[in-house]
Amino acid sequence: QVQVVESGGGSVQPGGSLTLSCVARGPVFNRYHMGWYRQAPGSQRELVAMQQSTGGTEYADVAKGRFTISRDGAKNTVTLQMNDLRPEDTAVYFCKAQRVATGTEYWGRGTLVSVSS
Repeated sequence: QVQVVESGGGSVQPGGSLTLSCVARGPVFNRYHMGWYRQAPGSQRELVAMQQSTGGTEYADVAKGRFTISRDGAKNTVTLQMNDLRPEDTAVYFCKAQRVATGTEYWGRGTLVSVSS
């Protein structure tokens, strides 16, 4: 069983920064793609950033130039560094681990990011 746990959300003013962390417990970490998604009230869940098991990255347009995804294989952790946050970044951020071999997805419960002045 794979357990995905996010942390690091909170409240920040526009222009501020936050770092989200996600620990994936149980898997052989390098056999999973890891991604961050977000869901704002009344909106569908959307991809923010993804890091493939091979290290390749993918960013949503809203994240390019402001957010950085990285992973630490020794700690089974994937991090999302978010800079220059905007009110429209307010959402619940979810971490997903996707097993490469089967496509099976494991989601965390989410962490709230609130950007306001």
